[in-house]
Amino acid sequence: MKNVGSIDKIIRFIVGLALLSLFFFMKGNLKYLGLIGLVPILTATISICPLYSIVGIKTCKTRK
Repeated sequence: MKNVGSIDKIIRFIVGLALLSLFFFMKGNLKYLGLIGLVPILTATISICPLYSIVGIKTCKTRK
C-alpha cells in the first residue's frame, strides 16, 4: 500500500540526489556514504516507505 505523498516524493528525490552526489564529488571512504541517497530515491520512486508503515504514517491522500 502506498504511503508517500507527492510533496514527500519530491523532497525525498531531491535529498536523495544531494546525498548521491556525495558519491561522485567526495574522495576517500566517505564517498560511499553518498550511496545512502539511493534509499530516498527508491522510496520516492515506488511510493512506499517501510519506516512509515511501521510507525503508521501516511502522507498520501486517501480515496473516499
